[in-house]
Amino acid sequence: MSQYLMNNYGERSHSLNRGEGCYLFDDSGQRYLDALSGIAVCGLGHCHPQVTRAITEQAQTLLHTSNLFNIEQQEKLAHALCEISGMEKAFFSNSGAEANEAAIKISRLYAEKKGITDPVVIVTEGSFHGRTMATLSATGNPKVRQGFAPLVQGFKHVPYNEPVAIAEQCKSGNVVAVLIEPVQGEGGVRVPDADYLTELRQICDQYDCLLMLDEIQTGNARTGRYFAFQHSDIRPDVLTTAKGLGNGVPIGACLASGVAAELLQAGTHGSTYGGNPLVCATALATVTELRKDSLLDNVNARSQQLFEGLRLALKECPRVKDIRGKGLMVGIELDQPCGQLVEQAWQKGLIINVTAGNTVRLLPPLIINEEHIEQLVNTVSELIRGI
Repeated sequence: MSQYLMNNYGERSHSLNRGEGCYLFDDSGQRYLDALSGIAVCGLGHCHPQVTRAITEQAQTLLHTSNLFNIEQQEKLAHALCEISGMEKAFFSNSGAEANEAAIKISRLYAEKKGITDPVVIVTEGSFHGRTMATLSATGNPKVRQGFAPLVQGFKHVPYNEPVAIAEQCKSGNVVAVLIEPVQGEGGVRVPDADYLTELRQICDQYDCLLMLDEIQTGNARTGRYFAFQHSDIRPDVLTTAKGLGNGVPIGACLASGVAAELLQAGTHGSTYGGNPLVCATALATVTELRKDSLLDNVNARSQQLFEGLRLALKECPRVKDIRGKGLMVGIELDQPCGQLVEQAWQKGLIINVTAGNTVRLLPPLIINEEHIEQLVNTVSELIRGI
């Protein structure tokens, strides 16, 4: 660890210096199958030719102007995302946390519009929305919030996948929004009931509050549809995304429709770097590839192969409590902490991580092929059986 870096990431004992497709390479030339994608970021793998071309061409033209000027690439990207999602307007940020900050600020402006002086946003236990002061206050993980009191007020945590608990809170009259992950990522890849979002949409309509979906991790084709909410027959009022949007270039987006799309006006919010020409050109190239039917077909086919392979290989393993997920977002929950598997996987040429202490999380590139899945299933099941 460098003496000049703060220790917030802890000890990092390995270095990577090159990527190609689904593989990463360390400084000795050793190859690793990437089953993490930079934590759901590099959905198109590493050094994708279309993404590389977009970065190179834009870097030779214009990197940055600020949002004091019209940015053609930003307008094209906003149009593409609204077309895909059915939303109406977009605000671009530099990260998922910032996209969620924008959503939270929209909820406060909505409260002001309604004359509510003590607004509440309902969030869930086990959620993760970011590490800014507002987003960590919204996050339902006490470890993330530890040490940062006093927190931002106005968030009420309820159990995940329990719409009745949300409806009960809405009866107070001061709930202005519900902020939910369609699948909890950092919380252990927790998938709610199939009708969860549909019920939340009905509750938000009944009580005149905004349905805000955090698709930072689930968006950009990760679950087999471009956005995870598209597995349901609903549309949110606010939608945030980031991670896979730029395939490694830092960009986030907050999309909105209806009244929520009109609340951010001149002077209410902004970003110096957000949506600059470089990141938007890169994201536009990424979105163009991610929305192709062939890419989505591959996600769904490889998802089925991965789940079937893991369930068959681990069906007799007493340590496995659950294998769950959606698309290429997979969690294998064990009956004990399993953080040591990360290093053991590295030694076998595989990159994974462990979330919620006891859940192996797999987020491979969306371009992964059948042979890669076989390697992933064989290595992960061998490691888990060896505990």
